[in-house]
Amino acid sequence: MTMKRFIVELGTGIDLHGENVTKAACRAVSDAVSKSCLCGLVEILELTTLEEVFVDILVAVPRPSEMDGEKVKEMVPIGRKTVRAVEGGMITQGLCVERFGPECDQIVVANASITVSVDR
Repeated sequence: MTMKRFIVELGTGIDLHGENVTKAACRAVSDAVSKSCLCGLVEILELTTLEEVFVDILVAVPRPSEMDGEKVKEMVPIGRKTVRAVEGGMITQGLCVERFGPECDQIVVANASITVSVDR
């Protein structure tokens, strides 16, 4: 059997005030996941459980070493998950609002690619 890609979906996530790459990454993955209904896994491939699929999560964030991969994995409700963080995304000037945290005037943007594969 060979791994075959079933779908690749993309998403973007933003943390406006906390400068938190994990929060932005989680939002990017959630955005990607929310765009797909994987009914073909059941209706065409006749999988009996969605835990049979493999889900590769690739996230581009400004500071990959700060991303909590386990939290990012929690955003995907099915499958055997792997997660990788790479340098990317964006940091841009925002507005610091003290009630959201001190020195938080940068906006952090993350991009995610979710690939669902099956062993066929």
